[in-house]
Amino acid sequence: MNRSTFVSTLAGALVGFVVFGGPVRGQVGQGLMDFNTATAEQLAALPHMTPAAVKAVTDGKPFMSIVDLHKALMAAGLTAEQTTELYGKAFVHVNLNTGTPEEILLIPGAGRRMVREFDEYRPWVSWAQFDREISKYVGMEDTNRLKQYVFIPVDLNKATDEDILSIPGAGRRMVREFKEYRPWTSQAQFEKEIGKYVDAKEVARLWRYVVIK
Repeated sequence: MNRSTFVSTLAGALVGFVVFGGPVRGQVGQGLMDFNTATAEQLAALPHMTPAAVKAVTDGKPFMSIVDLHKALMAAGLTAEQTTELYGKAFVHVNLNTGTPEEILLIPGAGRRMVREFDEYRPWVSWAQFDREISKYVGMEDTNRLKQYVFIPVDLNKATDEDILSIPGAGRRMVREFKEYRPWTSQAQFEKEIGKYVDAKEVARLWRYVVIK
């Protein structure tokens, strides 16, 4: 490989890290803060996060959907306009294969069109598929923006280190544990084995991002 080719390849890799906050092939969208893994201090720095809103989030975590979090924020006094601005900075990812219209409509700028398109192309299996299908309607810039809000479940038995690390809060420990207990055969097995390391709420949060095929 000559120098110019090497530089070009390296630059492409760096773009993946800068734009998406992690390896491009990860199955969970990157670039936004995750409400479930954010600290109280990080939450307080977000727009419109009053002390009451911060308390509502910290007391209610983990939220199993953005709908649940939205209800908590509205109960804490935020307006719909304020939550829209807030969701430009932080979110609870939506499962591309099971996300409801109510969840998808909370993604800023998604609208009814993405409710229809997200459903039409199920099952989603890769970001390459997402890029190809969604960019037909909104172009790559907005496709990449929408990608931050969603995830394609990670296959527990085949996921790479990069796929696992894309899960908010997973870290190297879960890379090790997810791989150690392969082959995974059931949710009950997941709850038993991962429950050795984290509490039941965290097991449930992690389970949102994975699938056993």
